[in-house]
Amino acid sequence: MSVSESNWGGSGVAEKIDILGVKVDSVTMAQAVAQVEGYMDERKNVLIATANAEMIMRATHDEELKNILNDAALVVPDGAGTVWAAHHLGYEMPERVAGFDLAQELMRIAPSKKQKVFFFGSAPGVAEKAKAKAEELYPGIEIVGTRDGYFKPEDEPAIIEEIKAAQPDLLLAALGVPKQEKWLNAHLKELGVPVAIGVGGTLDVMAGVMKRAPYWMQKAKLEWLFRGLLQPKRAGRLMALPKFVLKVHGYKSNRA
Repeated sequence: MSVSESNWGGSGVAEKIDILGVKVDSVTMAQAVAQVEGYMDERKNVLIATANAEMIMRATHDEELKNILNDAALVVPDGAGTVWAAHHLGYEMPERVAGFDLAQELMRIAPSKKQKVFFFGSAPGVAEKAKAKAEELYPGIEIVGTRDGYFKPEDEPAIIEEIKAAQPDLLLAALGVPKQEKWLNAHLKELGVPVAIGVGGTLDVMAGVMKRAPYWMQKAKLEWLFRGLLQPKRAGRLMALPKFVLKVHGYKSNRA
Protein backbone atom coordinates (compact mmCIF):
# COMPACT_ATOMS: atom_id res chain seq x y z
CA MET A 1 0.00 0.00 0.00
CA SER A 2 1.22 3.44 -0.85
CA VAL A 3 0.39 6.72 0.81
CA SER A 4 1.52 10.03 -0.65
CA GLU A 5 4.03 11.98 1.40
CA SER A 6 1.95 15.16 1.34
CA ASN A 7 -0.45 15.88 4.17
CA TRP A 8 -2.69 18.58 5.52
CA GLY A 9 -0.14 19.65 8.08
CA GLY A 10 2.31 20.57 5.34
CA SER A 11 1.24 21.32 1.79
CA GLY A 12 -2.49 21.41 2.45
CA VAL A 13 -2.99 18.40 0.19
CA ALA A 14 -4.61 15.27 1.59
CA GLU A 15 -2.92 11.93 2.06
CA LYS A 16 -3.97 9.40 -0.57
CA ILE A 17 -4.56 5.95 0.87
CA ASP A 18 -4.53 2.88 -1.38
CA ILE A 19 -7.63 0.75 -0.78
CA LEU A 20 -7.73 -2.26 -3.13
CA GLY A 21 -5.80 -0.27 -5.71
CA VAL A 22 -7.95 2.87 -5.47
CA LYS A 23 -6.31 5.97 -3.99
CA VAL A 24 -8.74 7.62 -1.57
CA ASP A 25 -8.04 10.97 0.09
CA SER A 26 -7.94 10.99 3.89
CA VAL A 27 -9.97 14.14 4.49
CA THR A 28 -12.61 15.60 6.74
CA MET A 29 -15.66 17.27 5.24
CA ALA A 30 -14.19 20.70 6.00
CA GLN A 31 -10.93 19.79 4.26
CA ALA A 32 -12.73 18.39 1.23
CA VAL A 33 -14.87 21.52 0.91
CA ALA A 34 -11.78 23.74 1.19
CA GLN A 35 -9.98 21.75 -1.48
CA VAL A 36 -12.93 21.86 -3.89
CA GLU A 37 -13.40 25.58 -3.27
CA GLY A 38 -9.73 26.06 -4.12
CA TYR A 39 -10.18 24.22 -7.40
CA MET A 40 -13.12 26.46 -8.31
CA ASP A 41 -11.26 29.62 -7.33
CA GLU A 42 -8.33 28.57 -9.52
CA ARG A 43 -10.58 27.38 -12.42
CA LYS A 44 -8.81 24.04 -12.35
CA ASN A 45 -11.06 21.83 -14.59
CA VAL A 46 -10.94 18.76 -12.34
CA LEU A 47 -12.96 15.64 -11.58
CA ILE A 48 -13.97 14.81 -8.00
CA ALA A 49 -15.15 11.29 -7.11
CA THR A 50 -17.05 9.95 -4.11
CA ALA A 51 -15.81 6.43 -3.37
CA ASN A 52 -17.92 4.01 -1.36
CA ALA A 53 -17.26 0.26 -0.97
CA GLU A 54 -19.39 -0.59 -3.99
CA MET A 55 -17.45 1.78 -6.26
CA ILE A 56 -14.08 0.51 -5.00
CA MET A 57 -15.17 -3.10 -5.53
CA ARG A 58 -16.29 -2.28 -9.07
CA ALA A 59 -12.92 -0.66 -9.73
CA THR A 60 -11.13 -3.92 -8.83
CA HIS A 61 -12.46 -5.45 -12.07
CA ASP A 62 -13.02 -2.27 -14.11
CA GLU A 63 -9.58 -0.97 -15.04
CA GLU A 64 -10.98 2.12 -16.78
CA LEU A 65 -12.86 3.17 -13.65
CA LYS A 66 -9.84 2.51 -11.44
CA ASN A 67 -7.61 4.65 -13.66
CA ILE A 68 -10.17 7.47 -13.67
CA LEU A 69 -10.40 7.41 -9.87
CA ASN A 70 -6.63 7.38 -9.48
CA ASP A 71 -6.31 10.34 -11.84
CA ALA A 72 -9.07 12.34 -10.12
CA ALA A 73 -8.07 15.48 -8.24
CA LEU A 74 -9.93 14.35 -5.12
CA VAL A 75 -11.54 11.04 -4.13
CA VAL A 76 -13.52 11.41 -0.91
CA PRO A 77 -14.41 8.47 1.37
CA ASP A 78 -18.14 8.25 0.72
CA GLY A 79 -19.17 5.34 2.89
CA ALA A 80 -18.56 3.73 6.24
CA GLY A 81 -16.98 0.78 4.42
CA THR A 82 -14.29 2.99 2.92
CA VAL A 83 -13.43 4.48 6.31
CA TRP A 84 -13.42 1.01 7.90
CA ALA A 85 -11.09 -0.32 5.19
CA ALA A 86 -8.58 2.48 5.74
CA HIS A 87 -8.57 1.85 9.49
CA HIS A 88 -8.32 -1.93 9.00
CA LEU A 89 -5.32 -1.43 6.75
CA GLY A 90 -3.63 0.67 9.41
CA TYR A 91 -4.20 4.21 8.17
CA GLU A 92 -6.00 7.26 9.44
CA MET A 93 -9.29 8.24 7.80
CA PRO A 94 -10.94 10.91 9.96
CA GLU A 95 -14.53 10.56 8.80
CA ARG A 96 -16.93 9.66 6.08
CA VAL A 97 -17.43 12.43 3.50
CA ALA A 98 -20.76 11.59 1.87
CA GLY A 99 -21.19 12.87 -1.67
CA PHE A 100 -24.67 14.16 -0.84
CA ASP A 101 -23.38 16.19 2.11
CA LEU A 102 -20.40 17.48 0.15
CA ALA A 103 -22.74 18.73 -2.60
CA GLN A 104 -24.94 20.45 0.00
CA GLU A 105 -21.98 22.20 1.61
CA LEU A 106 -20.75 23.46 -1.75
CA MET A 107 -24.22 24.73 -2.66
CA ARG A 108 -24.57 26.41 0.73
CA ILE A 109 -21.39 28.39 0.06
CA ALA A 110 -22.12 29.08 -3.62
CA PRO A 111 -24.35 32.18 -3.23
CA SER A 112 -21.78 34.09 -1.17
CA LYS A 113 -19.07 33.33 -3.73
CA LYS A 114 -21.35 33.87 -6.74
CA GLN A 115 -20.60 30.37 -7.96
CA LYS A 116 -22.87 28.90 -10.62
CA VAL A 117 -24.10 25.29 -10.52
CA PHE A 118 -25.44 22.91 -13.20
CA PHE A 119 -27.52 19.78 -12.42
CA PHE A 120 -27.09 16.92 -14.92
CA GLY A 121 -28.68 13.52 -14.50
CA SER A 122 -31.51 11.45 -12.99
CA ALA A 123 -34.89 10.86 -14.62
CA PRO A 124 -36.77 13.55 -16.59
CA GLY A 125 -38.10 16.24 -14.25
CA VAL A 126 -35.93 15.28 -11.28
CA ALA A 127 -33.19 17.86 -11.84
CA GLU A 128 -35.82 20.61 -12.07
CA LYS A 129 -37.33 19.53 -8.74
CA ALA A 130 -33.86 19.39 -7.20
CA LYS A 131 -33.22 22.91 -8.52
CA ALA A 132 -36.38 24.18 -6.81
CA LYS A 133 -35.28 22.53 -3.56
CA ALA A 134 -31.79 24.04 -3.82
CA GLU A 135 -33.28 27.50 -4.37
CA GLU A 136 -35.43 26.99 -1.26
CA LEU A 137 -32.55 25.75 0.90
CA TYR A 138 -29.85 28.12 -0.35
CA PRO A 139 -31.36 31.55 -1.13
CA GLY A 140 -29.52 33.31 -3.91
CA ILE A 141 -28.03 30.15 -5.40
CA GLU A 142 -27.65 30.30 -9.18
CA ILE A 143 -28.54 26.99 -10.82
CA VAL A 144 -27.70 27.88 -14.41
CA GLY A 145 -28.99 24.72 -16.04
CA THR A 146 -30.62 21.32 -15.66
CA ARG A 147 -30.58 18.27 -17.92
CA ASP A 148 -31.84 14.76 -17.28
CA GLY A 149 -29.57 11.76 -17.60
CA TYR A 150 -31.55 9.95 -20.30
CA PHE A 151 -29.74 10.48 -23.57
CA LYS A 152 -28.29 8.71 -26.60
CA PRO A 153 -24.72 9.08 -27.87
CA GLU A 154 -25.93 11.38 -30.63
CA ASP A 155 -27.33 13.75 -27.95
CA GLU A 156 -23.97 14.25 -26.29
CA PRO A 157 -22.62 17.13 -28.42
CA ALA A 158 -25.77 19.17 -27.66
CA ILE A 159 -25.50 18.37 -23.93
CA ILE A 160 -21.86 19.42 -23.87
CA GLU A 161 -22.68 22.67 -25.66
CA GLU A 162 -25.56 23.34 -23.24
CA ILE A 163 -23.28 22.94 -20.23
CA LYS A 164 -20.48 24.98 -21.81
CA ALA A 165 -22.88 27.80 -22.67
CA ALA A 166 -24.17 27.91 -19.07
CA GLN A 167 -20.59 28.33 -17.78
CA PRO A 168 -21.10 26.69 -14.37
CA ASP A 169 -18.38 26.69 -11.75
CA LEU A 170 -19.68 23.38 -10.43
CA LEU A 171 -21.21 20.52 -12.43
CA LEU A 172 -23.09 17.89 -10.40
CA ALA A 173 -23.59 14.75 -12.50
CA ALA A 174 -26.05 12.14 -11.27
CA LEU A 175 -25.70 9.38 -13.85
CA GLY A 176 -24.84 6.50 -11.52
CA VAL A 177 -21.56 4.63 -11.10
CA PRO A 178 -19.53 4.15 -13.25
CA LYS A 179 -21.34 6.02 -16.05
CA GLN A 180 -20.99 9.43 -14.38
CA GLU A 181 -17.24 9.05 -13.75
CA LYS A 182 -16.57 7.73 -17.26
CA TRP A 183 -18.72 10.39 -18.95
CA LEU A 184 -17.17 13.24 -16.99
CA ASN A 185 -13.66 11.95 -17.58
CA ALA A 186 -14.26 11.62 -21.33
CA HIS A 187 -15.67 15.13 -21.71
CA LEU A 188 -14.04 17.11 -18.89
CA LYS A 189 -11.76 19.20 -21.11
CA GLU A 190 -14.56 19.91 -23.60
CA LEU A 191 -16.89 20.99 -20.83
CA GLY A 192 -14.32 23.37 -19.39
CA VAL A 193 -15.98 23.41 -15.95
CA PRO A 194 -13.72 24.16 -12.97
CA VAL A 195 -15.13 21.25 -10.93
CA ALA A 196 -17.26 18.24 -11.92
CA ILE A 197 -18.50 15.74 -9.33
CA GLY A 198 -20.31 12.44 -9.78
CA VAL A 199 -23.06 12.58 -7.18
CA GLY A 200 -25.11 9.39 -7.70
CA GLY A 201 -28.57 9.71 -6.15
CA THR A 202 -28.11 13.25 -4.79
CA LEU A 203 -30.61 14.88 -7.15
CA ASP A 204 -33.16 12.12 -6.48
CA VAL A 205 -32.94 12.75 -2.74
CA MET A 206 -33.16 16.52 -3.17
CA ALA A 207 -36.16 16.15 -5.46
CA GLY A 208 -37.92 13.92 -2.93
CA VAL A 209 -38.15 10.90 -5.24
CA MET A 210 -35.77 8.89 -3.08
CA LYS A 211 -35.44 8.96 0.70
CA ARG A 212 -32.17 9.16 2.56
CA ALA A 213 -31.59 7.01 5.62
CA PRO A 214 -32.62 8.55 8.96
CA TYR A 215 -29.79 10.31 10.76
CA TRP A 216 -29.49 7.57 13.39
CA MET A 217 -28.94 4.97 10.66
CA GLN A 218 -26.30 7.18 9.04
CA LYS A 219 -24.52 7.52 12.41
CA ALA A 220 -24.82 3.76 12.99
CA LYS A 221 -23.25 3.15 9.56
CA LEU A 222 -26.43 1.42 8.34
CA GLU A 223 -27.27 3.64 5.38
CA TRP A 224 -26.45 0.75 3.04
CA LEU A 225 -29.09 -1.39 4.78
CA PHE A 226 -31.70 1.36 4.48
CA ARG A 227 -31.08 1.61 0.74
CA GLY A 228 -31.40 -2.15 0.40
CA LEU A 229 -34.70 -2.22 2.27
CA LEU A 230 -36.04 0.73 0.30
CA GLN A 231 -34.88 -0.61 -3.07
CA PRO A 232 -35.04 -4.45 -3.07
CA LYS A 233 -33.59 -4.49 -6.59
CA ARG A 234 -30.34 -3.26 -5.00
CA ALA A 235 -30.07 -6.42 -2.90
CA GLY A 236 -27.66 -8.05 -5.35
CA ARG A 237 -25.49 -4.94 -5.42
CA LEU A 238 -25.36 -4.89 -1.62
CA MET A 239 -23.58 -8.25 -1.76
CA ALA A 240 -20.57 -6.18 -2.77
CA LEU A 241 -20.24 -5.16 0.90
CA PRO A 242 -19.36 -8.55 2.44
CA LYS A 243 -17.19 -9.26 -0.62
CA PHE A 244 -15.46 -5.94 0.02
CA VAL A 245 -14.75 -6.87 3.64
CA LEU A 246 -13.25 -10.21 2.58
CA LYS A 247 -11.20 -8.60 -0.14
CA VAL A 248 -9.80 -5.98 2.25
CA HIS A 249 -8.90 -8.76 4.71
CA GLY A 250 -7.05 -10.54 1.89
CA TYR A 251 -5.36 -7.30 0.81
CA LYS A 252 -4.07 -6.81 4.34
CA SER A 253 -2.83 -10.39 4.58
CA ASN A 254 -0.94 -10.09 1.30
CA ARG A 255 0.88 -7.03 2.65
CA ALA A 256 1.87 -8.72 5.90
